[in-house]
Amino acid sequence: MVHVYNCHPFKSQQIVQVEQEPGLVCCGGGALFVVATGGCKVEVYNLEKEGCPLFCRFATMGTVKSIQHSKIGDYLVTIEEKNNATYLRAYTNWRYQAEEKGRVGVRLLGHLLGGASVWGGVQMEIIEIPMSERPIAVSCCPVTGDLLVGCEKTVVLFTLSRQNQQNLQNQSQQSVQNSLPNSQQSCNPSQGPTSVSHPNLSILDFERSVILHLPKMSLKQVALCGGYVAVNAELEVLVLKLEAASDPAAAEEPLETSKSAAEPPQDQDDFLLIPRHQELLESKAKDCDILVTMEKTGLEDQAQYQFSYILFRRFSPEFFQGCRVEEMQIHSLQLYPLFTSNSLEDPTCVFCFFSLPTAGYLYSLKGGVELLSAYQYPEKVLQAVMSDHLLHVITKNALQCFTVRCSAVAARMEDPYIDTTMKACPPSTLEVCALRIQLFIGLRSVCVYNQRVILLSAADTETQQEPERSKLKENSVLTGIFLAVGIDPATTPALENLLSRPFLSRKWTISSPKETSTVGHGWNLYVVDTVHPFTLYQEMVEYSCRYVQTTPQSHSLRHLLSEAHLLLRACLLQTPEQKQSGQGDPAVSSKPGSNGAVDKNSATQANRQELEEALRQNSAQLGDCFSRASQKDCHLALPYYKMSGLTVAEVISRNRPPPEGPSSYGLGFLFYLKLHLLEETEQHLTQEEADEIIYIFSQSEPFLLVSVCASPCMINCSATRTLQILQRLEDTAGVSVPLTIIMAAMALRLGKQQDYTELMERHAEMQLVYGFIEEPRLLLHGGGGGGGGGGGGQHSQVHPTSLARQLANTQPGLLVAAMVALHENCKVQLEQADFVFKELGCENTLLVDFWEAMLMASSQDAVIQELLFRVASVYIDRLTNSINGSGAPKYKSLKGADDLITSCSHYGALYPWLTVLNPTHSTTSEHQEALHKLQSLLCGPSLSVGSIVPLLERLSGETLWGFSLHLLCATRRGQYESSIEQLLDRCPQAIIAYANHQLQDKYMTLWWQKLLPELCKRTRAAADNGILLGALKETLVVVAMETSPAEFLELIPDDGTASYFLPHLLTCSQRHLMA
Repeated sequence: MVHVYNCHPFKSQQIVQVEQEPGLVCCGGGALFVVATGGCKVEVYNLEKEGCPLFCRFATMGTVKSIQHSKIGDYLVTIEEKNNATYLRAYTNWRYQAEEKGRVGVRLLGHLLGGASVWGGVQMEIIEIPMSERPIAVSCCPVTGDLLVGCEKTVVLFTLSRQNQQNLQNQSQQSVQNSLPNSQQSCNPSQGPTSVSHPNLSILDFERSVILHLPKMSLKQVALCGGYVAVNAELEVLVLKLEAASDPAAAEEPLETSKSAAEPPQDQDDFLLIPRHQELLESKAKDCDILVTMEKTGLEDQAQYQFSYILFRRFSPEFFQGCRVEEMQIHSLQLYPLFTSNSLEDPTCVFCFFSLPTAGYLYSLKGGVELLSAYQYPEKVLQAVMSDHLLHVITKNALQCFTVRCSAVAARMEDPYIDTTMKACPPSTLEVCALRIQLFIGLRSVCVYNQRVILLSAADTETQQEPERSKLKENSVLTGIFLAVGIDPATTPALENLLSRPFLSRKWTISSPKETSTVGHGWNLYVVDTVHPFTLYQEMVEYSCRYVQTTPQSHSLRHLLSEAHLLLRACLLQTPEQKQSGQGDPAVSSKPGSNGAVDKNSATQANRQELEEALRQNSAQLGDCFSRASQKDCHLALPYYKMSGLTVAEVISRNRPPPEGPSSYGLGFLFYLKLHLLEETEQHLTQEEADEIIYIFSQSEPFLLVSVCASPCMINCSATRTLQILQRLEDTAGVSVPLTIIMAAMALRLGKQQDYTELMERHAEMQLVYGFIEEPRLLLHGGGGGGGGGGGGQHSQVHPTSLARQLANTQPGLLVAAMVALHENCKVQLEQADFVFKELGCENTLLVDFWEAMLMASSQDAVIQELLFRVASVYIDRLTNSINGSGAPKYKSLKGADDLITSCSHYGALYPWLTVLNPTHSTTSEHQEALHKLQSLLCGPSLSVGSIVPLLERLSGETLWGFSLHLLCATRRGQYESSIEQLLDRCPQAIIAYANHQLQDKYMTLWWQKLLPELCKRTRAAADNGILLGALKETLVVVAMETSPAEFLELIPDDGTASYFLPHLLTCSQRHLMA
């Protein structure tokens, strides 16, 4: 569907003073090139000056049949005929013909001239490009300046090259010293013949790079842009992508096609084959029946290319009113690049446009091939040409504009946040609209330069009509347009009134009123100025006010505002070059005194601010449209309102139902409120705003009231009124845990401690924990997570609510259990939970309880190791502080050492020998608990001992409990021999318990290899030491049980005490005999 809006894309027109009837026109580089009918002369007019004065003229070597201008390189390329032969020529340095006495040099492709040309290129050069076939069409790449030439069955690519002037001088065989001023070949359209010589000056030339053969297509047009090659026959379009080949062998292999596609059908001479409609995109395009082969140029140093199929489209001939089947041919093939401020070298997007007499098609090629728009024309179109924001088409007697979707594609390529909850943009497949038409007589061709449309008209004298007939024809044309898009003017009185007036000439000014189209000839060359996109945006906004007053929820209003949005996007995406060349900011050109760069920059900045403010206003209007949209589109209200910068109060006021209307709210508005309240922001609503939001949800979606009341934005709501609404909800919907908790929080705000206690005692502690999991914001605010999802960034902090502070004082176990559950359900991160407990002032109490509880619940290895290190550090700090007498205030932990050993696998049972080393009377209970927990960790399987060894250096080993910790670390690290020595030195009464527990399995040999010799040595020194003697007896019992008699005999010392060992040797022998 094509929408029709009576907006004015044109602001003025002027007639170019051309002496002879133009045959061909083209534009570029700020100039308009006119070739007289049947002539061999090109006249150049300055498009950047008022009145388009003549800039220069020069003769061609033949009759020009086609002419194109290249922005890169600033050269002209022509197809000429002379003496029944066709030639391809390129004209460089054409600007030097402004002196009308400039010299002209002619050379072949690749043969650079000597003399003055080498010294600066001060003369225009004509480059003869030999072709083996007759050229039919040419195209210049707007990105690289390369030249593409289409013949009947082949396409030849010439790459633009620049030869350095200094190299040419060195290579020249002539030592001609020329005193004439040199000039520089420039790509700048405004540079004239007064340029000076430069040693790094380059001279243009071309190199034949690629030859593509298409034997099954009869080419009509070609297009080239940034490596994309487009060709079309009468009813076929093929787009290829040329790329440098990474594998030269792969570049020589043609793409395979199916046998049925490559071979023409046989024995079908008696049938008329009608091609069927076909559209193949991207990888499927290679399945078309168009075989493409690549021919090497024969140059060894030439880069190798490979190509891929991008797009193939075939049409079947159809009948259309006013257009015969034979006239159904593709025309206006165009590859259009779109540059943005972030991509000045490589185009952000590349589009392909082509047209039939009845319809036009616009595709996006870069980043995925997609059909953006299909334009249905109301009458036969002769030619079409597109710009950044408009498509201009001409019929025999009218110029019409359609909108394009280039900015929608480019915006998505530039901003990855579009199509999220943060930002939105109308879709690239949005239905197009047709703007008002302007009537002309006998239009022949059209071309576009920046914001100027150049039209060539040549009317037959016998077709000139009376003014009344012209008026009737205007009405007939417009009526046909409305009927073509599905609108019957007879059913709409406003359209009938519109068609009854000669409105088409309104707001249309003539720059040269003395010149008319009927003075001595039947042809004219018009330059039509289009309005700036921002001006067109303002008119669309004004136009949309009619819909707001009559049908505020109509699809047309939404579509019109979307069109205006895309116009603003097109303005914001413009490059600095586009702004300086006339497509840019109206504020810059509207300031007569802004001659300096500073004034221009400040004006540009001010105008960008104006555009951004307009974008915010338009986003607000689109948000209003989608706030009451259907369920399919209502979600778009959220990103548009966010882009508008409106506060919640402003959005509410825009969506407040009228007093006389129904008191219902749109789905999009409710969606916006819901998502906004789920987000964690620092913006607090006033009491009036918060109360109104609660009322809105109580009327529309009462089941969301808990989430709404838990939002940090609603902290200023009236607790009394809210509690009444929640009680009514409980009466109707029943009791639920989150509802009970939020009611308890409201009672707490009102100071009703008894009501708070009664509400919290309704449910068991585990049920309350589940309630906090369902709505985490009952405990925590912040973290950037909607719905409390702790997906906030690592550095985003959360803050405890008043309810969390109350729980910390009255129910700390519930608070710890709830925080553990939130962490395990990914609602809060470990660092965020730490911050919460620190804000509560519980970093030395509840925070440690939380870590201990996390060790019982968590299954993540990284988290467990972090927590083990933290709790071990806390235990060491507590032991250190108790020694120094600066311990923290007494606090009873939620879990004692015995509880942790029983319920947590990371805490191990205390080794039996530790009971001997642990004092029971010389320390406080807090010290004893910290010691037992640390010893339990060291006895457990999970703690990495090496990580806490540096921390244990703070604890002295002079006390038995300090010694026990160091001994535990040494034992965990496998240092049994040194541990035995230390234990015998400090506490020999614990040695047998230590050996019985530690010296087992592979360490059993230490009983007789280390412990027995040590005891023997020490008992000799202290024969009356009963502890050592007892330990020696216990050791000999174990050795006798584990060794053979021979081994035991080897262990008996030779110091004359063998009689002491004989009973144990006898026991060993008897056990061995029994075995």
